[in-house]
Amino acid sequence: MDTASWKVSLSSEWDVLGPFPIHAREQHFLSPSFPLNVSEVVDLNATYPSGYADGGSVGWSKAKSREDGTLAVSFPNIRWEALRATEGWAALQHHTVLRSTITVHPPAARKTNDTPPRLLVNLEQGSFFTVVPEGPRKTQDDAVVPEWHAGNIYAMGRSPANVVSLPVAPSTTEPTTYIILVSGDYEIRLFGDPRHNGGGVPTLSVSLTVNIEVPTHSVSRVPSHDVSCDFVDGWAFGDALGVGLSSVDGWWTVQDLTPSTALSQYMDLELVRETRLAPGQTRIVPIRFTQKQPIDMKHLEFTLTVISGNATSTVDVALPVQNRAQWNAINGAPLGIKASYLGFGAMPAAFLVTPPEHPNVGSPKPPILALHGAGVDIFEFGFWTQALPRQRHSWIVLPAGRTAWGMDWHGPSAQEAWGTVDALQRILARREQWHSWGIAPNAKVLLMGHSNGGQGAWYLAGRYPDRVVGVVPAAGYIKSQAYVPWVQSRSAHYVDPAVRAILDSSLTPDDNDLFLSNLVDTPVLAIHGGEDDNVPVWHTREAVSVLKTWDPQANVTFREDPGELHWYPSVFANEQVQTFLSSALEESSKHARISSSFTLTVATPSDSGSLHGWSILRLGIPGRLGRLTVEASEDAIRVRTRNVQAFSIHIGSLPDNARNVPFIFDGQQLDLDEETWNLKGFTLSLSREDGQWTPHSQGGIGALPPMGRVANILNTKGPITIVIPSKQTSRELSAASRLAHNLNVYHKLDAEIVDDQEAADKLNDLSQTGNIILLGLGEFAKSTLRQRRTAFGVVDDVLSLRGRLINESGTAALILHPHPTRDDSLLLLMHGTDAVGLERALRLFPIRTGITVPDWVIVTRQADERGTAGVEGAGVWGNDWSWNEAMSAF
Repeated sequence: MDTASWKVSLSSEWDVLGPFPIHAREQHFLSPSFPLNVSEVVDLNATYPSGYADGGSVGWSKAKSREDGTLAVSFPNIRWEALRATEGWAALQHHTVLRSTITVHPPAARKTNDTPPRLLVNLEQGSFFTVVPEGPRKTQDDAVVPEWHAGNIYAMGRSPANVVSLPVAPSTTEPTTYIILVSGDYEIRLFGDPRHNGGGVPTLSVSLTVNIEVPTHSVSRVPSHDVSCDFVDGWAFGDALGVGLSSVDGWWTVQDLTPSTALSQYMDLELVRETRLAPGQTRIVPIRFTQKQPIDMKHLEFTLTVISGNATSTVDVALPVQNRAQWNAINGAPLGIKASYLGFGAMPAAFLVTPPEHPNVGSPKPPILALHGAGVDIFEFGFWTQALPRQRHSWIVLPAGRTAWGMDWHGPSAQEAWGTVDALQRILARREQWHSWGIAPNAKVLLMGHSNGGQGAWYLAGRYPDRVVGVVPAAGYIKSQAYVPWVQSRSAHYVDPAVRAILDSSLTPDDNDLFLSNLVDTPVLAIHGGEDDNVPVWHTREAVSVLKTWDPQANVTFREDPGELHWYPSVFANEQVQTFLSSALEESSKHARISSSFTLTVATPSDSGSLHGWSILRLGIPGRLGRLTVEASEDAIRVRTRNVQAFSIHIGSLPDNARNVPFIFDGQQLDLDEETWNLKGFTLSLSREDGQWTPHSQGGIGALPPMGRVANILNTKGPITIVIPSKQTSRELSAASRLAHNLNVYHKLDAEIVDDQEAADKLNDLSQTGNIILLGLGEFAKSTLRQRRTAFGVVDDVLSLRGRLINESGTAALILHPHPTRDDSLLLLMHGTDAVGLERALRLFPIRTGITVPDWVIVTRQADERGTAGVEGAGVWGNDWSWNEAMSAF
């Protein structure tokens, strides 16, 4: 790598335009440069309408960044307190455009064969940025379509820089200046309430650093992406390793692993699969190992062999070994024992555990699954581990959530949380010396969490009630739209309310209040500080109120700690919490309370568990809630359904006083014979056919893939395959590289970029279990659409929906589609009618929670200034990918 010849400088002078009203995540529909048109010359004397400013318009102002790249932007002339008086703190949310310059300086001595340089940009707490040429283009055809890169808005550690190609080549004889534009969006969840710091003016704070490099055909190590585990008395507390690698330039494949002579005496290592890196891409190489004897080394040393065409290179790796003594009643590893496993997607992942004080006495006790708050890196900050009191017989499992923010403990973060519990069971079963400390397979858990983790505890318990013995949610919000209301939505002034309802249905699976019916029999101790200035205490008060509305006798206790803020040391370290934990954990083996009447609520059957053995398998109209109410008595079990097409009941889960009685399903009676009642493991399934409930043999109703919203593409069983028409430099390759970067930064999800031909070849490989994303309408995408498994198709190489061509310039389409060969996986088509449309599609990808994209959406240029009013069509698929008229607009 050559960084000495070329140099880059970022101006500390910034032009600032704003503020403009916006709700959280709306920037994914609006143009990041709203209200500017990037292709036009910027008039720094112009003003633009804004409902925040006196007189109704705002203009440009100036700001100056610090030497470290930090830029603080505020608007003290806006009467924020007056806005807040009627609209609440949601009025503080706003959008700004930040504009500055980057200057690239050529080397003094230029070589004729030098490769043009590229930028390495780190933007923290900003939404998007782009680098464009300075000055107007000479003709319309000469205009540059800006490539928008997602910033690291959560400022998460261990994130690689954005690799940015310059829009036009720099001069080799004199400095070349470019414009950098940043979408700066003030979100309450990121920056908090300014009153917390004694003020009332919200201050946007972003950090931007820019470096330059000349790409060379090589691979570099990225230690921040390494994954390893601790060793206990020389034995690994896990079975997986990960090595961070980045392609500086070129397509490289990790093909072989050779352990050092010393390491091979202790363990066998193997690559889980070949890992290919696209130019500029960072990936984690997954490694599986088995140990032969206790290890006594300071480092695990091995060599990776990587190839690119005819070039071969090696990468030496030395992962540090952290050896710990066997835990006991005194030594409990106060900062947690780090464990590793191959998680969803066969990717190495790490988590922490706190062991119990004593081994099992009788049957193992359920572990505690403890979910951290937003922005908490459990490997960097020990306070979360120390905040949770060690238990007598229960392990405490602390998942990372994939990253410090993840998906708010939804989607892939929820997958990982459950995966860590199952991984701990396998780890403890691996060594005989740990068997007395083991946990049961598919163990039930007691959920705890604080802040975003408290919300996550509500979420996991509400979706999987039969796997939970108790819940302690602290300072959790009830749902995102209530946390920071959408009252300042720009889109709301233009969008058809019927279309908005379909878009908003993509958030239904996340809304914890809608699923509280599932927790009426679950022991809950809800906690909140009475003066919480981060998550207002009314959220927990209201959650408890909703729960008691479903059942006044619900097993819920509310602890409000007067005078306490968001976090306080005694939030979990108090007698009431410990008494609750002891009771729930010790009594877990007893039969759970089953009310005589209860209601199961489900939004996505594939992402939902059972309640007292009852499961909803299919919805009548996907996209709407399904509810099943059970009333059990000595003479009958009566069931009322709403929007349910298929459901099941595990016979062995029924209470003893409700056996050998008829079922009455929506007025239709069904009697089971004595033999069936005695089959404790039998599951009765029923589906509605021609208005009647029809029984099916066990397993007779197949599971559906997770449908309802594009975000389900993140729930992958293997690395996500991103397919582009060709691996040659193109707009699609750039988009694929940026998408892979975002998946890495926000979720540590692995992605492999392939071309059309490689994608077709992979379809017959049974080991390819992951989801697929198609970028552009290449041959692979067209052949997929020609199967007509959804209402989308191809007419004369143009995307169509129900016979109507999607060909308007600047239009984007995101379409969730059946996987070509696997019923348990998904495919997503991201299409743009041109370069502008492809950029729009990339920004619409739901990399964070709260982005309202259902199963399919078509968005036009109008979205640049009108947000979701630019949606031309949207919908949720019906069962088996059919057209769903009730949940479609086109």
